[in-house]
Amino acid sequence: MKSRLQTTRRTLLQGAAALGAGVAFLPRGLRAQASGPIRIAGLVPLTGGGGAFGPNMSLSQKTVVDEVNAAGGLLGRKVELITEDDQTNPEAGVRAARKLIDVDKVSAIMSVWASAVGTAVLPLCWENKVMMLAISAADTIAELPHQGYFVRTQPHTALQGEQFAKFAIDTGTKHLYVMMPQTPFTETVIKGITQICQSKNIKVTSMIYDAKKTSLRSEVDEMMRTTPDTLMIGGYQPDDIVLAKDVFRANYKGRVVGFAYGMTPQFVEGAGAEVTEGMYTIEPIPAAGSTAYGRLQKLLKKDALDTYTCQGYDHANLALLAIAQAKEASGTAIRDNIRKIGDPAGVKVDNAVDGIKLLAEGKKINYEGASGPCKFTDIGNIREVVFRLNQIKAGKILPA
Repeated sequence: MKSRLQTTRRTLLQGAAALGAGVAFLPRGLRAQASGPIRIAGLVPLTGGGGAFGPNMSLSQKTVVDEVNAAGGLLGRKVELITEDDQTNPEAGVRAARKLIDVDKVSAIMSVWASAVGTAVLPLCWENKVMMLAISAADTIAELPHQGYFVRTQPHTALQGEQFAKFAIDTGTKHLYVMMPQTPFTETVIKGITQICQSKNIKVTSMIYDAKKTSLRSEVDEMMRTTPDTLMIGGYQPDDIVLAKDVFRANYKGRVVGFAYGMTPQFVEGAGAEVTEGMYTIEPIPAAGSTAYGRLQKLLKKDALDTYTCQGYDHANLALLAIAQAKEASGTAIRDNIRKIGDPAGVKVDNAVDGIKLLAEGKKINYEGASGPCKFTDIGNIREVVFRLNQIKAGKILPA
């Protein structure tokens, strides 16, 4: 391994404070939403490495808010969704979060996608008692002292790493080479894969590269000299394109597998069908057979939905239902009630409008979403996730 990413809570807080120095600080008491519209926020990647997913995540949140407002609102108030672009960049994410917290006074920040953004923004959330409903997968995020102001619907990286180790085992791999950029979850993923693979006598070699480089040929040449039979590409879409092209030029003949969030249809288009032919992707999949998934299909008028669109839909439903359960529109109310709206003994619901009505009648509810059951551990991790293996054939990403 060439280098390691080391991030401490102190540096995170210092960075967040420095980035927010230009924003006026408001007393904490002024942030509570006691009157006027109930404000919740989507902090999504409309641009940058996650830009392929942010627009649909925001759209799915808007459908939830529009439905609730059309049905009369929540607690006698309208709901306002405020969307900010984090640019898939932690500095931009912190600036946007400070605006959402200090100026817009939102109760929840939803669908934070990149782990680097989630890691940078979460301290602002817990210090200001704002709930974060995230996608960010790095294991280290849940281990921060967030005081419960954090849940995520995306499987954490240790779970995802296990899937790549399983792929290596199932395909009879002898030597797995892992190439990843520096991220908050890189070290955890590599460690998890190595532990599982080595227990099965599979050799693992890893390299952490600089994702800002426009060519990774020297890194690929170093990989080629070790003659692995399987290569894992663990980056985001832009650097995955660079890496895939260099792997093709180096005439690598082994299996290639990567995260689905980096190997997207835009990745295939950017790298080319010939370059990407036969590559595998691993992704957590939404609950395609659920009523919530079917409902969201109709709302968005789409036949197929990616997991991030579904998670965005679930975040908005969960935040509003937790507020309805608490009868209070604050981040603390969401934190204290988000698990209560997933009561297995309650009436199953797949949308906020039906759930709000049942809660007003004094009934218990069990929200089950488009991305899955949406049940969380004590530190905020999602409990239940299903993964799927895909393969790229003739320029299309298909279930393997």
